[in-house]
Amino acid sequence: MNGIDAFSIDGNALRLLLAVLQCGSVTAAAKRLGLSQSAASHGLNRLRTLLGDPLFVKSGRGITPTAHARSLAAPAQAMLDAMQALARPAPFDPATARIAFTIAANDFQRDLLLPAFQARVAPLVGRLTLRIIPSGMPGASLLREAGCDLLVTPRPPAGTDILQKRLLSDRYACFYDPEARGAPRGREDYLAARHITVVHGEGGPLEFDRRMQSQGVARDFAIEVADFGGVAGFLRGSTMLATLPGLLRHSALRGLASVPVPLRTGLRPENRFDHLPLFMVWHQRHQQDPRHAWLRAQLSLAARGVLRPGGVQPRAGA
Repeated sequence: MNGIDAFSIDGNALRLLLAVLQCGSVTAAAKRLGLSQSAASHGLNRLRTLLGDPLFVKSGRGITPTAHARSLAAPAQAMLDAMQALARPAPFDPATARIAFTIAANDFQRDLLLPAFQARVAPLVGRLTLRIIPSGMPGASLLREAGCDLLVTPRPPAGTDILQKRLLSDRYACFYDPEARGAPRGREDYLAARHITVVHGEGGPLEFDRRMQSQGVARDFAIEVADFGGVAGFLRGSTMLATLPGLLRHSALRGLASVPVPLRTGLRPENRFDHLPLFMVWHQRHQQDPRHAWLRAQLSLAARGVLRPGGVQPRAGA
């Protein structure tokens, strides 16, 4: 028995062994399994060789199992049950689930979506623990190697094993303090002003600023801050402008005025300077995970709520 290669025994061989034990006949077992008589006999002979035991011997006009064959019935059935369990997705019941989930996002996506996501999911699950990490300049390795379950970003990393879904589309807007100045009266007024912008540490300039620079449109930057939360303090009481995601009017830039960016591009909406899609991104290994799929659906619903008038969130469980 010491020479047996256990990994050479497959599920089909175990099914054949159990069928012959239950039917008491190779012919009947072959019929039950949809095999030819020769295929069943060949499979049984191979199993005899692997196990070093005859398994079944002639007894009158039929066959009878050896003691070793009988002893294999319970473990063989247990192995088949385990194999079938591997082939089925694990059941997922949110009400009893204990979920620990890591999401990467910069401060705009974090503050815009994740409080609503947490408020929506927490009442529906047994226990929820969220870990929020900065996304920086998101690369595929963040999802492949860094223990991150989901990424929320306007710049999905590329990779055949990386999947994405658009959550929403925003527009960049020109923010200003209406107590200190009026809205820019056009392109020249907009470009003549001094500006505030955000340059993330690892993420670099905003996508809007990248596009403007690539088109040769220059602005006079007075202040660069590392996150969106740092803008309002400088913008209030000044005549400066800040061109930032429009949905910030619901959070970090609440109370400040905003207008569409006063630049005409002639481009399709998705190619305009001010277009800002937001995506959720995940690794392919999570695609069929029912827990992960359910959480992705909840984040999509939270994002849909952000786009409702006033940013009203859907009621948990709705």
